[in-house]
Amino acid sequence: MRSFGGIPALGFGTYGRWKADGEDAILTALEIGYRHIDTAQTYDTEGECGRAIAAFGLSRGDVFVTTKITPENFGAGKLIPSLHRSLDNLQMDYVDLCLIHWPSPHGETPLPVYLEQLAEAKTEGLAQRIGVSNFTIDLLKQAEAILGKGALATNQVELHPFLQNRKLAHYCKEAGITITAYRPIAEGRVASDRAIQRVAEKHDATAAQIALAYLMQLGYVVIPTSGKAERIAENFGALDIALDADDLAAMRSTDRNERYIAPDWGPHWD
Repeated sequence: MRSFGGIPALGFGTYGRWKADGEDAILTALEIGYRHIDTAQTYDTEGECGRAIAAFGLSRGDVFVTTKITPENFGAGKLIPSLHRSLDNLQMDYVDLCLIHWPSPHGETPLPVYLEQLAEAKTEGLAQRIGVSNFTIDLLKQAEAILGKGALATNQVELHPFLQNRKLAHYCKEAGITITAYRPIAEGRVASDRAIQRVAEKHDATAAQIALAYLMQLGYVVIPTSGKAERIAENFGALDIALDADDLAAMRSTDRNERYIAPDWGPHWD
């Protein structure tokens, strides 16, 4: 599988993949060929991920695992112990990528306090790579000043055909920070867009596959999810689709700055 910045281009998101059904979905993803599993402390799916990966029997080096630290664990001395708990849940000694899930709400915890602990997690070997999620350009600049150039592997943000986030994406590209797109099929809404449907018909594909193929062709990591085996397999098929210049132009035209995840305590978006 191709990768961007050392991160497999297509991952399996695990929000909502709870209990036995969730483990089954993660196992299905692994059976289909996914080798990048994305979880978070607040998803409450680290246990399901750990059990599914152990049951499938992959060597640790054959699966890429991401988790994210929740803001309640940002305080001085809290992040590393919380990551140890995550690793216990995952049944692993390290994660491949550890992210700050959100900037501290309303700046309650100063940025250096939790970013320096994140860097410590990498130094201690608890995370092979570190990054952030839902960071704006201003926050990324501050993070770079604290951690140094090249420290952040990725910025995981909401990004899909209806919210292409070009200003932020351009900054990340120039800074060498890989974009990881969450909600990449806009919660399924791409299926109702006529421009995307036309591209899908041309490729004998689904709208979701086209959305994923488009984002990967731009160099972004994507992490769709589903509890249905047929949808999990369908999303994986996006790896085989190559879009031409006309397709890319059509997909660019669908951008309408439509954001779905915007808590009132979140950052001021670019």
